[in-house]
Amino acid sequence: MRKVFVVLSITVLAIIGIMSYINWKSSFLLLIFIPLIIMGLYDMFQSKKTIRRNFPLVGRMRYLLESLGPGVRQYFIEKDLDGKPFNRLERSLVYQRSKKETDSNPFGTQLDIYEIGYQWINHSIKAIPFSKVDSNPKIKIGSSQCEKPYDASLYNISAMSFGSLSRNAIQALNSGAKQGGFYHNTGEGGLSPYHLEGGDVVWNIGTGYFSCRDENGNFSYEQYAKRAVLDNVKMIEIKFSQGAKPGHGGILPKEKVTDEIAAIRLVSKGKDILSPPTHSAFSTPLELMDFIKLLRKGSGGKPIGMKICIGNKSEFISICKAMVETKTYFDFITVDGGEGGTGAAPQEYSDHVGMPLRDALAFVYDCLVGFGVKDQIKIICSGKIITGFDIIKTLATGADLCNSARGMMFALGCIQALECHANTCPTGVATQDPRLVKGLVPEEKSVRVARFQHETVKSAMELMASAGICHPDEVDRHVVSMRVDRTKIQTFAETYPELENGSLLNENTVPENFISFWRKATAASF
Repeated sequence: MRKVFVVLSITVLAIIGIMSYINWKSSFLLLIFIPLIIMGLYDMFQSKKTIRRNFPLVGRMRYLLESLGPGVRQYFIEKDLDGKPFNRLERSLVYQRSKKETDSNPFGTQLDIYEIGYQWINHSIKAIPFSKVDSNPKIKIGSSQCEKPYDASLYNISAMSFGSLSRNAIQALNSGAKQGGFYHNTGEGGLSPYHLEGGDVVWNIGTGYFSCRDENGNFSYEQYAKRAVLDNVKMIEIKFSQGAKPGHGGILPKEKVTDEIAAIRLVSKGKDILSPPTHSAFSTPLELMDFIKLLRKGSGGKPIGMKICIGNKSEFISICKAMVETKTYFDFITVDGGEGGTGAAPQEYSDHVGMPLRDALAFVYDCLVGFGVKDQIKIICSGKIITGFDIIKTLATGADLCNSARGMMFALGCIQALECHANTCPTGVATQDPRLVKGLVPEEKSVRVARFQHETVKSAMELMASAGICHPDEVDRHVVSMRVDRTKIQTFAETYPELENGSLLNENTVPENFISFWRKATAASF
């Protein structure tokens, strides 16, 4: 190939030279071919790219086609049910609801209802008219130790940081939350001015303690207390882990770290911002209980919660034992499934670390019931929840309310370009490039966020009404069924049998499938 390229180059130059001698107007061809020949010669002698070295100039097409591949597959090859992590039908549903367009389906389902894992709601002969169901129910969050409980919506904006998302995206989300009366989780990237433009906020505090850290990266009570009492901040969430990369810590590439982001996070600029994998403010479950009291005090009595992707079951049981021993309770626990999203994570973490949401929800709910503290604590869940049915499934498994990140991003205009980590998001959602950010107009997109949330909650409530249920609190594990093989069906109640209240307080009553984790767990250590 290399010899062929040299021969062709010499031949082309000779022909163009002769043509130019005969007719000077042909000399402009030299302006086209000489740069191409120089590029080909460069390819021949460079040593980093084997394809280009062996196939000068022509080999460059490989990289061009590879870069075009994702877009070509998404728009011309993918079927409606293909696409990952969200297929075309799911994305289209969000777009339609955010724009308040028709979201009804013609001709019947495209799903294989005999496929193992297929799920559905058990409707009731005594279905309730939609007009008699509250289209925007509230769930009260606050234990007996909480002085300022919060009435949360059924469906809210999950944790996404300013820095991972653009300024305009955060503004649109916060304004949408204000319009729709639901909350906006800050993500672990700190409390920015764009989170404080009127919408209710859940301040997520991760291992990096952004916006509440000292110069050494340790938790600063002084920095925390002056922000936690702000009116827009309704709840505080201690982040242990997220589903897409549990046990890894957060990553914000240095390309995304602007002067503004550095100031908000209380960090220096010019390098990747890495959150440690573990907290430094506490190291045992008992110390965690003291930290809860400290945060509650500094916020003036607002709900304090935690966000966790379940890994070692004994560690969560240790937290439950510490709550019982000290009589100190979280007000809420956010459970993130292994299928959760992120702006950047190593592939192995996204694919193979963290318990899937349904299993994690069932485990957390059963633990809280088993230790007799569920009445104190609300369970919030997140992880690919974008439809009314997704909400019902999680409520049936044990959640009280839900969060969504990628669903809200779709409402902002995200097209699943899968460039969140590269600072090149074409829709201006997950980038800090001013040229791209300006394309996202907060005033327009905030309305879509509010519409999407409203229509999704409305859909969930209509499904509940069809099952004869008036309020999310009434949804239990008998409401949803699942195909476990081609001829066998189980309700979630059969798949995940519930524990007796208080059964985990005494070793003699601990179920067999919990006993090994229960014995390993201690309030004194994780």
